[in-house]
Amino acid sequence: MKFLISLHLNPAVLDALTDEEKGAIGAGHGRFIEELRESGELVLTQALVDPSQAAVVTVRNGQPVVTDGPFLEAKEFLGGFYLVDCEDKERAVELAGRIPDAAIEGLGVEVRQVMFSDGHLEA
Repeated sequence: MKFLISLHLNPAVLDALTDEEKGAIGAGHGRFIEELRESGELVLTQALVDPSQAAVVTVRNGQPVVTDGPFLEAKEFLGGFYLVDCEDKERAVELAGRIPDAAIEGLGVEVRQVMFSDGHLEA
């Protein structure tokens, strides 16, 4: 079963961390990625740039309209994700609990099963 583990970041929380704490988060992600590779559960992981570099595309009157980011009226933004292939939701939740962000008040880690990929219904 495939699960998307998404990392929701809050810039105010990140700005309040020390350089040492930020370094520990990065090192923790490095260890986590290696563990997932060794277990064969890592499908893909990506980190995303700051929302200020995003673009939103909408279509109005048949014409695309592009707006520069940030585009959401929220404190948090999607900072990256892990796509894992593991036995069940319990295992995906267990993996999510090992991500350094999960231990930091104000940051969020969400687990959602992939409904379909490559045109095949999975859920």
